[in-house]
Amino acid sequence: MNRLQTMSVALIALTPLAAQAEVTICASLSVTGPAASLGIPEQQTLAFLPEEAGGQAIRYVVLDDATDPTKANTNARKCVEDEKADILLGSSTAPTSASVAAVAGETGTPVIALAPVTVDAAVEPWVYRSVQKNALMASALIEHMQKTGVTRLGFVGFADAYGEDWLKTVTPMLEAAGIKLVAVERFARTDTSVTGQVLKLVASAPDAVLVAGSGTPSALPAVGLRERGFAGQIYQTHGSATTEYIRVGGPSVEGSILPVGPVVVAPQLPVSHPSRGIGVEYYTAYVAQYGEGSVSAFGGMMFDAGQLAAAAIAAAEGTPGTPEYRMALRDALEGLTDVVSVNGVYNLSADDHYGHDQRSRVLVQVTDGAFKYLALD
Repeated sequence: MNRLQTMSVALIALTPLAAQAEVTICASLSVTGPAASLGIPEQQTLAFLPEEAGGQAIRYVVLDDATDPTKANTNARKCVEDEKADILLGSSTAPTSASVAAVAGETGTPVIALAPVTVDAAVEPWVYRSVQKNALMASALIEHMQKTGVTRLGFVGFADAYGEDWLKTVTPMLEAAGIKLVAVERFARTDTSVTGQVLKLVASAPDAVLVAGSGTPSALPAVGLRERGFAGQIYQTHGSATTEYIRVGGPSVEGSILPVGPVVVAPQLPVSHPSRGIGVEYYTAYVAQYGEGSVSAFGGMMFDAGQLAAAAIAAAEGTPGTPEYRMALRDALEGLTDVVSVNGVYNLSADDHYGHDQRSRVLVQVTDGAFKYLALD
């Protein structure tokens, strides 16, 4: 029995009956490689996920994709073909999640991605996300920029699906807000220097810079900017919501602002926030196991994925291990409403496989080496 079982029972109405069948949830996570700071808390959060739902036991299988899209594709196929997965989870980054999603669409297996992945229309019916849309998170940053007088913004992002989606998302939003994008630079997750990009950013004289990266690599541009004397505001995305970002960035990331899921600062949330109760319970249990400063948005995304999966299992009918059951789970996921979890309230539909609203994001600022809740009001 996991430490949060009582909370999970209340949340998804698990039955008190003994488990009658076994449902397999198989995850491909980036436990090693450049995105390890994302994948490790996701893997660790498995211990806090429901062990049964709707009278059926849940079996979890975890495979490491090493932040490699090819390996993620191989893992997803192993999940479906060898483990007979009913639901897929993962992966930790947009590129690896795209690989898992491709297998999900091909095999008719629902997947809950932990990264904001964009897929083809033919695959989309099988793909759900426990991470917030980039547009939702970007809106919080742009609101802060407007309130603080930012009119010129520099952008540096990953040279992959994550960075490009952020650039595509924010460009029209910035234009609508009257903020000029004065420089656009890219870097790889594995880069060890971004000196060239930083020099171009500084030369464009921005009021602020947005770094569209995730995990520890996202600290690299911030360090470079401060070393070159940039004194403006540095914004990050929710991909940087890990204490490893703060550890690696050190003094250079002090003052940086980013949008995060509520769980990151659960004890600091207003008492009226719907995620405060369940968020504090998860936060407290996780800290008890892994220590102060260990909670990240990425563990929260895994926790929410587990809650969504369990809610679907409780609602779906059929025999685990069959195509018909996987379809029933897909249909159940698409019909979930008012699922309160650590990163907001989920309302999924045929038109929205994210299911978030503004309750799913808050702003934080790095202050004295920790994330501090930053009210927009």
